[in-house]
Amino acid sequence: MRTRGTGQNPHNRYQPLTSDRAIDDGWYRDPDDMLCPDSLATRVVDEQVKSIISHNQSPDVPFDQSINPYRGCEHGCVYCFARPTHAYWDLSPGLDFETQLIAKPNGAQRLREALDKPGYVCKPIALGVNTDAYQPLEKRRRLTRELLEVMREYNHPISIITKGALILRDLDLLASLAADGLCSVRVSLTTLDNDLKRRMEPRTASPGTRLRMIRELSGAGIPTGIILGPVIPFINDAEIEAILEAAADNGATRASWIMLRLPLEIHELFEDWLLRHFPDRARHVMNRIRDMRGGQVYDNRFGHRMRGQGIYADLIRQRFNRKARKVGLNRHESEPLRTDLFRRPGGEQLDLIPLQTVG
Repeated sequence: MRTRGTGQNPHNRYQPLTSDRAIDDGWYRDPDDMLCPDSLATRVVDEQVKSIISHNQSPDVPFDQSINPYRGCEHGCVYCFARPTHAYWDLSPGLDFETQLIAKPNGAQRLREALDKPGYVCKPIALGVNTDAYQPLEKRRRLTRELLEVMREYNHPISIITKGALILRDLDLLASLAADGLCSVRVSLTTLDNDLKRRMEPRTASPGTRLRMIRELSGAGIPTGIILGPVIPFINDAEIEAILEAAADNGATRASWIMLRLPLEIHELFEDWLLRHFPDRARHVMNRIRDMRGGQVYDNRFGHRMRGQGIYADLIRQRFNRKARKVGLNRHESEPLRTDLFRRPGGEQLDLIPLQTVG
């Protein structure tokens, strides 16, 4: 496995695109974020997948099924926990993860086949869990849009996690699904600081654009919340209260948080990034991370890996919960996404499946 990482891009600058596409979905030409770097040349390979739905048994996440229309992600978030998955393709978790992408063009076909199976049990599907379903590549490939069209056709519930402004392109489908209780969205909101965003998540939409996403999604009747994740000691932890207040002011109704995770190669990539961008506090950040992980950089135990342990983790939890209550987030239990409307086109509606709850 090649081990190219952030060291090959010391100034966090990229070469111009060599592909034939033009991107105007709010990620690097965003008028609210003139600090975001130029785009990086990307190579895309198609994968004809045998199946598209992944099944999850982790008690740490609120879904049993998920779909990722792409492998790898152009957003380039330094902390992304999915980076090591590229090793299965003999690609690096560093720049390869951001530039050597894999698309699944037969995803919609495989989804129809899965939903048509007689034994299929309808449960909400989470879209874009490992890699963002609304990364810039979606502008041209439209694989996420095709999956949503199948969901609408079958009245299938779906939840989406994204930091890509391209989601607003699909407001028509999302609003239609939400009107029937079949859709919810979580916007990843990690900072309100454009400079930190540029360093940490170089090819994503600006904080201002993400707040606009929340406004427009909520305004279209789509249940919308935020995920404040990851919380990084001494990097973005001071923003917790401001982020929650901004999210609530722009229409979010729910919020959750995740502590930084550094599995496998992510540890070295992240520490290299720290030394380049925050050399004055890098040691303090890593020491605090180890304090929360029993002296290690990562603890993969269920119930611990998402939040950490100890005084600092408890303080973050208290601060988050206190401010969320104050601004009216998580005031009510989230409405479950409906499963009783599921139907196969041309067939009878299946009304024997109980409602499933998605947090």
